[in-house]
This record gives sequence, structure tokens and C-alpha cells, in this order.
Amino acid sequence: MHRIRVVRHASERGGWEMALATPPPALAPLIRDYCGFREAMPQPMRRQELPGVQVVLILEFGPLLKHLDDAGRVTRHRSGFVAGLDERWSTTEHNGESHGLQVNLTPLGARRLFGLPMHELSHRVTGLEDLWGAEARRLVEQLEEAPDWATRFARADAFLLKRAEQGPAVDGGVRWAVERIHQTGGQVDIATLARELGHSHKHLIHRFHEQVGLPPRRLARLLRFDRAVERIKAGGPVRWAELALEMGYFDQAHLNRDFRQFTGGPPSALLRRVLPDAGGFESGA
Repeated sequence: MHRIRVVRHASERGGWEMALATPPPALAPLIRDYCGFREAMPQPMRRQELPGVQVVLILEFGPLLKHLDDAGRVTRHRSGFVAGLDERWSTTEHNGESHGLQVNLTPLGARRLFGLPMHELSHRVTGLEDLWGAEARRLVEQLEEAPDWATRFARADAFLLKRAEQGPAVDGGVRWAVERIHQTGGQVDIATLARELGHSHKHLIHRFHEQVGLPPRRLARLLRFDRAVERIKAGGPVRWAELALEMGYFDQAHLNRDFRQFTGGPPSALLRRVLPDAGGFESGA
């Protein structure tokens, strides 16, 4: 049984409902969290989608989202799409209506659920039907027909558990290394990881390439950035120098460097674009 927190927003810019939930214990190693969404806006809406340490699965019930990468290329995908680990931001846009379910997967969870070498999903957006075929359409239809979010989450759980049972085993050493990166907030020395596993640095990078989709050092950097973004989303005053040290950056200049690469501007600019009530980040474009 999911514990669901529903957040609603209504203002002159429009309205949205976000149903936020964590996975059941059986799926906790595979799924970071869920977000069901339904929006009705008076005009087109653009959001900036930031890089992070999750593989994003979008299941679409309503009009299809338009996805734009940082080079301006536009794609739409029937049923939904998967956005692999990346170090670039992107943009999603809809014409006023949006309805669907976002499942934020751990990289190793995505490996189990899609059964692919993860570098094949990294740095790109892939249509869900290209990965799951007719199963993707049936899943979306079942979720769209559900009477409420609790039923949708339960149906998604059942489907994902079945997929996980059929998926490939995850490398135990890579799992341990990923856990260490998270436990240390991305501050563990990668050479130390390789030595403790009894691998060469080159071999560890190769295993991460296949199982995670990014090398361990770049995953650690994304984790520090992701934690800083979560702090900004939490609201309240932010002292940038203190945040940099708290998140494991050498200094504020290194924090600013990552934000400029991953968001296109300084952290203060991202703070100004936080949407209320779990709405994400408005695009600066």
C-alpha cells in the first residue's frame, strides 16, 4: 500500500495536481519515487528538466509531451518515453493539458527493467514502445482507465515487479560502489572504490558504463548537484557558500560551475524559477 501525498496548485497561471509516492519495499532498490500529474493551463507550459541520478520513465495518458533537448531537437513519443542519465538539461512542453505518471528509476533499477546495457539509454530520450512494444500501450491504457492514483500506482507496481523478475541480474560490485557513492554524498575517491573492489580503474569504469550508463566520477558529480537541487526545491533562504560546503563542493565557485553546466545559469537563476506546490522548474527559454 502506497502512502500518497497529493499536492494541488491553482492560480492565475493555471492548475495542477501532483500525486507523490514512494515505492513498496520490493521495488525500493529499483525506484526512487513516483509522481502522478494532471495539469490544466490557460497557455502552453514549458519546464526545464535537470540532469540527476535517476532514469526518468514517463507514462502519458493525455496529449503527448513535447521533448526538446539542449540543441533544440523536438521529439514526441506515443505511450511515453525514457530519459537516461545525462549531463545536459532538456525541456518539456505541452499546449495546456498534461496527464500521466512519472517513475524515477535508479540506474540499476532501469538496468533490471529494460534489460539493456545502460549506455544505450544514456544521453538520449527513447520512446517507451521502442523498448516494451505493445506492453507499453497496454500498461498506459490500464493506468489511464484506473479510477484513482492509488489504483494506478498498484497497477504500475505489479507490472514493474514482473519486468524486474524477468530482467538481468545486477553486478554486485557495481551495486556496492553505487551505494558507497550515495552514502558519501558523491565524495568518495573513485580510485579507492576500485581498489576496495579489487578492480582496475579501467575495469570499474567499463562495468559502470554497462550497468549504470555513466562512469563513477561523473555519477558522483551528478549526485552532488542533485542534492543541491533538492535543497533549492525545499524552499527557504539559501546561503550559497554554505550550501556548497554542505554538498561536498570545494567552494562556491565549483558549485556555480556545475550549475552553469547543468542548468545554463547560476543557482540563483534556478531558484527564481522554482514553481510552487511540487511544480518543478519553469523553463528560462
